[in-house]
Amino acid sequence: MSENNQIASLYICGTSNFMNFHLVKTEKQDRILYIILARPEKKNALNDHMVKELTEALHMAEHDPAVKVVILKSEGDVFSAGADLDYLQRLQQFSYEENLADSSLLKGLLLKIYSLNKIVIAQVEGHAIAGGCGLASVCDFCFSVPEAKFGYTEVKIGFIPALVMVFLIRKISGTKARELLFTGKLIAAEEAAACGLINEVIPKQDIAKTVLQFATSLCEGASGQSLASTKKMFTKVVSMELSEALEYAAQMNAQTRSSDDCKRGIGAFLNKEKFKW
Repeated sequence: MSENNQIASLYICGTSNFMNFHLVKTEKQDRILYIILARPEKKNALNDHMVKELTEALHMAEHDPAVKVVILKSEGDVFSAGADLDYLQRLQQFSYEENLADSSLLKGLLLKIYSLNKIVIAQVEGHAIAGGCGLASVCDFCFSVPEAKFGYTEVKIGFIPALVMVFLIRKISGTKARELLFTGKLIAAEEAAACGLINEVIPKQDIAKTVLQFATSLCEGASGQSLASTKKMFTKVVSMELSEALEYAAQMNAQTRSSDDCKRGIGAFLNKEKFKW
């Protein structure tokens, strides 16, 4: 049995709680799962162990039917400073094959967030830099405190923002993406919101409450099946030709009409019944 299937079987059978991690914490509140970067002494810098733990936590959220929304946040005053410096020094000794395998870990994490069948919200209460910025911006929604700065600083140390670029150019205009990726500059949260990198800037004293209210509104106001299908379509149609995208959309439309959630939702609407998902 594959690792993913083993994880799935644990949560479908209900025989395990979320496993204990070393660099990541998980907390469940009703239908919302908090995944928390818990390495504040290192500014929540990413290394291979944290990337693996984040990916595993997302796998488990994916297969837990009780979880509808994931909130990604951090301990401390920095969301994530990007790659761990000790880790970067270690990578310099890797062969190409070893570096490719390691890069695939981060690729898997970003792709898991992007394609997860649950909505993922980033709650950013500190700077999000390089890989940390990629982590925040690949989420479905991103809310930030005014003090946070965002940027892809890789070019300043002779590196490249290779993986995050793939997702960034699908999110904001090519002009702004080039500016951020080529200069490596940091921008304030207000500018990040203005260019569409994040959704909203919220005062620090209000952000936890606001994000929780937003996540709760998704849980109560939208079908889980509809959210998952819409997100699946969103990730696919951006790379399709128009005719292919429309054919795929027609198939998804027809398929969804026969779903249990669609039948329940339309029935409640026609009967003028108040409905909470």
